[in-house]
Amino acid sequence: MKKAAEPFHFVDQVHLKELTAIKAKNLRELVDILRNAPDSIVHYHTHHFLEEHHYLTPEPANDFAVWATDVLGDEILGEKLASIDILEFPAMSRLRDEIVNLIEQHISSGQELRKAPEGKEFYFIKWTSIVLPTSRVARDLGEFCEALGTLSLGSLYFHIIESRLRTGEMSNDFSVWLDNLGEQELAEAAARLDPYTYTLEGVRSQLIKLAAKRIK
Repeated sequence: MKKAAEPFHFVDQVHLKELTAIKAKNLRELVDILRNAPDSIVHYHTHHFLEEHHYLTPEPANDFAVWATDVLGDEILGEKLASIDILEFPAMSRLRDEIVNLIEQHISSGQELRKAPEGKEFYFIKWTSIVLPTSRVARDLGEFCEALGTLSLGSLYFHIIESRLRTGEMSNDFSVWLDNLGEQELAEAAARLDPYTYTLEGVRSQLIKLAAKRIK
């Protein structure tokens, strides 16, 4: 079994939610705030379903789509926002621009600016990430496969999803390491795994299955 020149060090991660004092009662206020919102706010409102509701497939829509549909009753905009594939935007700035552009186009089309009922305004929340080292290390596919079965969902989220946000690439930590190990075909398969299709647990199972085939 091939040994890696650089072993894979697994880390864990937890997200802390922080309420802000910022809220929007209509689409104009929402887009004006969102345009200058920090990445941590965009990250939370578009990605938290992937971590908090990892057992659902397909994953629920982002918070902006849910609010537009359920609170403002704007099903047209809600559908457009829900159709955004957040995993196609490894940079939060690009994802923010996509959301802002969709909302602005909707407003400019002459749609009525509906006002949210009191208490139903859009409340902005931001994420703070805490990354923790673990004792898990993989030097070959066997150790990699064994470690995958014990990882927390926070660790899976960090190495599969947040890795794209750190690098701006469509690959993930696992696929990069597998490529360096000389497992190009397995690396490509790992990069293609979509948490929207499989859920995080599903991605774990698929990775273990793919790695186990190579070990045999």
